[in-house]
Amino acid sequence: MWIIFGFIAIAATIMNLYKYKTGKDYKLALAMGLSFTALTLCAEHSKVANWVDGEDWGALMDVMPAMEKALWVLTAVSILLNITPIFLERKNKIIR
Repeated sequence: MWIIFGFIAIAATIMNLYKYKTGKDYKLALAMGLSFTALTLCAEHSKVANWVDGEDWGALMDVMPAMEKALWVLTAVSILLNITPIFLERKNKIIR
């Protein structure tokens, strides 16, 4: 499930940036991108919780060290990409 949410978050982020570039209202796409990023993290957390409940320590030890770093980086990138239009819009207002 987290993969589906992740792909939707990526698509929404691309749509957000595209809508900003074309001058359309991008705020719904921004909210969708951030919301699906949060749902991706929740789904990943749920998967890890299932491994703990099933006492699958091998899966936890193999997957989680790398996944932790990847989730932090990808979440930070998602946040930065999704709020970029807001910063650019403010910068353009200051310049004018």
